[in-house]
Amino acid sequence: MVTPWPYPDEHARPVQPPPPGQGGPADEDTRIAAAVAQRISSDGTTRRQQIAVSVQNRVVILTGIVTDPATRQVAGDIAWEVADVFDVCNALRLARPRRLAR
Repeated sequence: MVTPWPYPDEHARPVQPPPPGQGGPADEDTRIAAAVAQRISSDGTTRRQQIAVSVQNRVVILTGIVTDPATRQVAGDIAWEVADVFDVCNALRLARPRRLAR
């Protein structure tokens, strides 16, 4: 016996993507990136560090160079505190100490 494939209801409305600026995934990522960058730039520990923020599908990606492990941890914690963040990829690297000239 073969079951026929059901057709959608004739009166059902087609699903349309949201208009630009009203809740699409890219808009959400942009909002999250702006919020994380603003908080990092206003925090006393992270403000003078070389930190780039990008977001893909609500995953915050932190890249750049920081001076110490504590600053790296603080930047990751700040990213986690932003609403709607799904995950944080903390790819911040530590700056190598400068060698003294001989």
